[in-house]
Amino acid sequence: MAGKTKTDFRKSAGIIVFRTREGRREYLLLEYGDDGHWDYVKGGIESGENEKQAALRELREETGLADARLIDGFRETLHYFFREKNRLISKTVVFFLGEAPAGASVRLSSEHSRFVWLPLEAAIEKATFKNAKEMLRKTEALLNKS
Repeated sequence: MAGKTKTDFRKSAGIIVFRTREGRREYLLLEYGDDGHWDYVKGGIESGENEKQAALRELREETGLADARLIDGFRETLHYFFREKNRLISKTVVFFLGEAPAGASVRLSSEHSRFVWLPLEAAIEKATFKNAKEMLRKTEALLNKS
């Protein structure tokens, strides 16, 4: 069976974070230092954590934001594949939606090189991956219903 690619399965949790400042909604995007893509807070679920706990922990670790409020009614799942050395990784990420206070300050972890708060259309343009862009549209639709 030489040459066979082994598939690993991973699950992560994340948060799409927004704030309302001067009457305008802005979304938080982080630049990942490994390849420079722009995406949301996310990371692995640790033993003993549920999805929401993991997402909130990742938010604190990656941005220093400890007082975001999760919005009820939003739980979106993404599934994708990528290669890591000779392994195929099947990854599922569960996203929640969180609101940060208007004046919250971000303190990035070493995983990220930059962050930006952007209004919807600019955030859609800045997000690297198609699924991240689609997720922004879904969040905006939910928030506009409220």
